[in-house]
Amino acid sequence: MATYVNNLRLKEITTGDEDGTWGTSTNTNLELVTDAFSYGTKEMAADANETFTMPDATADDTRSFYLKITSAVDLTATREVTLGPNTISKVWIIENATSGSQIITIKQGSGATVNVANGSKVMVVTDGAGAGAAVLNANPTETGTGTVTSIDVSGGTTGLTTSGGPVTSSGTITLAGTLAVANGGTGITSFGTGVATFLGTPSSANLASALTDETGTGVAVFNVSPALTTPKITTGIQNASAATVISMDSSTFFAGAFSDEVTAIGNTGTAVTIDCDDGNVFTATLTGNCTFTLASANSTSNRATSFTLVLTNDGTASRTVAFAGGTFYYPGGSVSRSTGANETDIWFFFSPDGGTSWYVTLPAKNFSTP
Repeated sequence: MATYVNNLRLKEITTGDEDGTWGTSTNTNLELVTDAFSYGTKEMAADANETFTMPDATADDTRSFYLKITSAVDLTATREVTLGPNTISKVWIIENATSGSQIITIKQGSGATVNVANGSKVMVVTDGAGAGAAVLNANPTETGTGTVTSIDVSGGTTGLTTSGGPVTSSGTITLAGTLAVANGGTGITSFGTGVATFLGTPSSANLASALTDETGTGVAVFNVSPALTTPKITTGIQNASAATVISMDSSTFFAGAFSDEVTAIGNTGTAVTIDCDDGNVFTATLTGNCTFTLASANSTSNRATSFTLVLTNDGTASRTVAFAGGTFYYPGGSVSRSTGANETDIWFFFSPDGGTSWYVTLPAKNFSTP
C-alpha cells in the first residue's frame, strides 16, 4: 500500500503496487515536486487562527516555496497560521498580505514560532518534529567589511548602527524613521559636500549635545519633536547658534506652515489686557463698556508685532470700546465698529516700534447669525 510520509506528501508506491498506473502516479509526483518551487496564495477565511495542511498527492498552494497569505476579512489582532502536517520539514518564504495591518505568527507544533509583520516577507523553515515541531527564521544574514553605497531604511532606522568613525557622504543621506542616538554618543561629525536630512522623531534626550560642533560643507536640516533648546549647527557659510529649534509637530505653535495661536479672553467686563506674548489671535465677548490695554509688544530692534482680535458683542447693544497702551492710528482717523447685539467684528493691530505706535484696521465686521 502506498504511503505519503515525506516532506512534500508525495505518493510512495510500494514494490509491485499500481501495476499499469505507476506512470500516472509518478508524473503526479513530479508535478508536485515542481509545485514546491512555485508561487502560491492561501487565504485566511476569517478573523481567527488558521491551519493550512499540505494534502497527500494532491496539488495545493500550501506546497509552494513562496506562499502569500491573504485574508478574506480585516484581522483585528495577531493571528496564528499553522503549517501542517507537523511532520513536514520544509523551507517557505511567507508573505503577510493580510488586511487589517496585523502580524501573523507562523507555527507548526508547540515549538518555536516566527512572526511576520504585515506587508513583510520572511523565510522560515519547519523542523517537522511532530507535536513539538518548531518554525525557525531562515532569513540570511551577512557580516563583513566593505563600502556601503546605499541603504534602504524606509521601514525605520531603529537598530541601524555604525562603528569605526562618522557617517560621511558626498551625496545625499536620507534617514526616514526614528534616528537613535545612544547615550554618550558623539553624534554626526561630518556631512561631506551633500545635504543630510533627518526626518522623524529623535529618540534620545542627548540629541542637542550630539548636534554641537558639527563640521562640513553641506547643510544640515533637522525635523525634531519636541523642540530642543540651544543647539549649535555648523553649515559651509557659518556657525549658527539658535535659541530654539521650532518643532514641526502639527499640534504646536508655529507648526509646519506657521499656524496661529489662539487665546480665548472670554468675557471682557469693563477692562482687559491683551498680552501679545500669549499668541497672535485673541477672541473676546464684550460684556461692558471696555478699555483694552495692549501689552508685551516685541521690543527687539527691527522686529514688529501684530495680532488679530475677534470681538463679539453680547446681547446688549451699543457698548463702547477703547484702547490703551500706546498711540493708536486709524484709517482716516477713526473706524466704525458694529454695535448691534451679538454682532462680531475682526480687528487687526500692527506695531513696528515695540508698541509705541499701533496701526489699527477693521477689515471685517458685522458678522452675525441669521
